[in-house]
Amino acid sequence: MLDGLKDIIRKSSIHVCLVNTGGCNGCDIEIVALLSPRYDLEQYGIYVHNNPREADVILVTGAMAEQWIDKLQRVYAKTPEPKIVVAVGNCPLTGDVFNQEGGNVHAPVSDFIPVDAEVSGCPPRPSEILEALLAVAPGAIAARGRQKL
Repeated sequence: MLDGLKDIIRKSSIHVCLVNTGGCNGCDIEIVALLSPRYDLEQYGIYVHNNPREADVILVTGAMAEQWIDKLQRVYAKTPEPKIVVAVGNCPLTGDVFNQEGGNVHAPVSDFIPVDAEVSGCPPRPSEILEALLAVAPGAIAARGRQKL
């Protein structure tokens, strides 16, 4: 019964797994703002959780710290096909202020996993993150044979 209900809900919703690979958490705060009544991410059928096995989209924030290289690749491997990855903020794109010579930050994140969309900014506005999600996530839904939003 519960599995059947879960399948019905998942057929018309987008599940996002948030992964912070090291940084200041500025982008994470903007993603949390998407859950507020002002943006109301869930009205679009988008739900944020931390289970990569049920995710349609992986949101990557933060500079790519050395200890996250293997961990992020494992999270990516656990995500079912088709895998959509959105890099949020300057840190996963360039390492930003954390990318110093001789440091342990490895940017961009696209060197380690494929990235489908990039949202630049330090931090990017919640509306820009939402636009990126709405641009790439419905394709994941359609590719899995589910209803498109």
